[in-house]
Amino acid sequence: MKLPIGISTFKEIREGYVYVDKTKYIMQLINNHKYAFLSRPRRFGKSLLCDTLKELFEGNKELFNGLYIFDKYDFKKYPVIKISFGGIRGLDRLKRVLFFNLRENSKRLGVKCIEKEDAALCFSELIRAAAKKYKEKVVILIDEYDKPILDNIEDAKVAIEIREYLKEFYTEIKENDAYIKFCFITGVSKFAKVSIFSGLNNLDDISLDKRYAGICGYTQKELEGVFGELLKDVDLDKVKEWYNGYNFNGESVYNPFDILLFISKGYVYNNYWFSTGTPSFLIKLLKTRNYFLPQIEHLRTDGSLINSFDIEDIRLEPILFQSGYLTIDEIKESRRGGIEYILRIPNKEVQISFNNMLIDYFTSEVTEKLEYQDNLYEALEKVDMELFKKSLESLYASIPYNYFIKNELDKYEGYYASVFYAYIASLGLKIVAEDVTNRGRIDFTVEFKDKYYIFEFKVTDEDPLKQIKEKRYYDKYLGKGKEVVIIGIVFDEKRRNIKEFVWEKIV
Repeated sequence: MKLPIGISTFKEIREGYVYVDKTKYIMQLINNHKYAFLSRPRRFGKSLLCDTLKELFEGNKELFNGLYIFDKYDFKKYPVIKISFGGIRGLDRLKRVLFFNLRENSKRLGVKCIEKEDAALCFSELIRAAAKKYKEKVVILIDEYDKPILDNIEDAKVAIEIREYLKEFYTEIKENDAYIKFCFITGVSKFAKVSIFSGLNNLDDISLDKRYAGICGYTQKELEGVFGELLKDVDLDKVKEWYNGYNFNGESVYNPFDILLFISKGYVYNNYWFSTGTPSFLIKLLKTRNYFLPQIEHLRTDGSLINSFDIEDIRLEPILFQSGYLTIDEIKESRRGGIEYILRIPNKEVQISFNNMLIDYFTSEVTEKLEYQDNLYEALEKVDMELFKKSLESLYASIPYNYFIKNELDKYEGYYASVFYAYIASLGLKIVAEDVTNRGRIDFTVEFKDKYYIFEFKVTDEDPLKQIKEKRYYDKYLGKGKEVVIIGIVFDEKRRNIKEFVWEKIV
């Protein structure tokens, strides 16, 4: 069984690699939508999905033999225009890439585009020429529509120029509605329709449509059915803990890249997806917004925030969600009306890798990170609170003063609590947020094998265990046959270290 690692060409996969059949979703998609948009994180199979649609609409029925759609679709041939974006820096580069895409489509379809200056007009010309030649409406597939913007997001002026240029380009889709059979657009981020898909108001966003929750990624059933033989000696619960958990308003899925690399690398648990690239602008945004990290454990937001963002007002929450660092935990109706989303970190891979990345950012000049992580883990394993305290004190003491001078992080009220959270979360343990505020205070529970640890972290002079006891956070953990330990920590911001550390076992 050959694994299609890094292969997004449907024909190549079907001619020699394992393929997880997604054609039931595709059948539903093309039967119910004329214009559709799908947002998914990177490495989730969007490009393969687009290429599968291309082969389907080009009538290459033999490639679908044995798949769900094979005997349910007529495989009528349509002219297909497929556009995809690579790395793009600057508007001039975008123009060249667009014309390259249009020329390649012109050659494949055997039609000419006379316009040489304006890519939008050439696009319109190509649509009409293809429809005229083949006497059929045109299928348009645009993969990673937002990559040119995201590649330049750190330079707002350039990003806006690119957005406006793309707006004109995509407007031609609406202008040529009479010539279009089907249009499918994918991306990582969903920008507000008014900012980029101006006029394309009939574009159906299926990103959080329950019917398409599993259109990209592997479900548990698909994992066990397709890769069962390869995973027969593997602890599937552990695989699920590490790599499942991405939820798009339906059944949770695995990132395909993780599973394929996990198998090919000899079943070693590692950060395969995460290591393929974290956008630098995300780190810069964390810095400029002084984001209070513990909020990530139980982030509440509404649909308008989770679904889109604009270059002029970039918010961290939609970027974290759309990039795959957060996912849906719960969807419920708000008491005020409308939909409310509760977000969470999807799995152990993201939890460990994301927090390791944050540790490097928050304490970049600390070289003993692994030692501190080992000591904190050992302390929790043995209920050695003296070791835990000393490890934290050493950790904070090791952050050099000149690091604060360079970035003024010590003026960020939630800094020390965020460092504390990042270290604990990087251990890969299950965390349940109890009470999180943006004033440097955390209350959360850590589940560690046969123990529960309930933490309260403060930067003010008050009883550090008072809230845990008053609200009796520990009640729900009693009677489960596990030790319950409550820990209160008061931080001295002037000394930049722990002022008070108290703990108790709850019997």
